[in-house]
Amino acid sequence: MTALVAAFLPLFVAINIPGILPLYIGMTETFTAENRRQLLVRALLAAFVLAVLMLFAGQVIFDTLGIALDDLRVGGGIILLVIAVTDLAFGDTKDRRGGSKKDRKKLEDHVEDEPVDLPVVPLGIPLIIGPGAITTILIAEGQFGWPVTLGSIVANMLLVFVAFTFGPSLLRLFGKGTSKAVAKVASLFLAAISVAMIRAGIMGMIGAA
Repeated sequence: MTALVAAFLPLFVAINIPGILPLYIGMTETFTAENRRQLLVRALLAAFVLAVLMLFAGQVIFDTLGIALDDLRVGGGIILLVIAVTDLAFGDTKDRRGGSKKDRKKLEDHVEDEPVDLPVVPLGIPLIIGPGAITTILIAEGQFGWPVTLGSIVANMLLVFVAFTFGPSLLRLFGKGTSKAVAKVASLFLAAISVAMIRAGIMGMIGAA
């Protein structure tokens, strides 16, 4: 259970549900409840397939590219730190999460034509499972093994489903300001986790030298 929690938390922070929930609401605000539910299931399925693929292909990637776990810790930590700092510093002035305005316009224009297929990108990939989440999954697999990491993926996907199903109503109740505040706190924790990853990678390299 301790290992499951340790694998779950970094992935939860990397996905950053409070940060992507407002965008999901914006992309689906003109959709019916049934269409919104179908879109969410398809996006979650795509995200889950990518996450599992990266989980079981992680060791192959290591062996093929000659990457050590400590290398990935440092590189992945830097990526997560950049994502966190970008969100903390520029989250209010640039839309880094939802693709371009063209993507969102495409979603709105095709509500009737293709309501199910469209949100796989960008909603499922890269919003739910993006570079930060992929890096976290690969590192967790190296630390805890695939059963624990798979459990953390499933738990996070279920949490995303619950949050995206009931989140729109809660967000309207508490207001957008609350969601933004929670998203900033999540980004702060992501920055702390990334620094811990970089530190662990560097210490591992020093110990192996």
